[in-house]
Order: sequence, then structure tokens, then C-alpha cells
Amino acid sequence: MGYPVEGGGYGSGAAFALVMFVLLVIILRVGFF
Repeated sequence: MGYPVEGGGYGSGAAFALVMFVLLVIILRVGFF
């Protein structure tokens, strides 16, 4: 699921990590509450 970004640099890599982090927080929050 993790692709090493050669040409994209900060843009796509950081955006993908941010989206995954937000989804993880939402899943944990829904799981606990």
C-alpha cells in the first residue's frame, strides 16, 4: 500500500499519509465510542 514517491516528492506522499492518519483516528474513535 506504500509506494515510494520519486517525482511527486512532498505533495502526494504527505497527502496520502495525512489521509491514512485521519482514517485511522476515525476508526479508533468509532471503535471506542
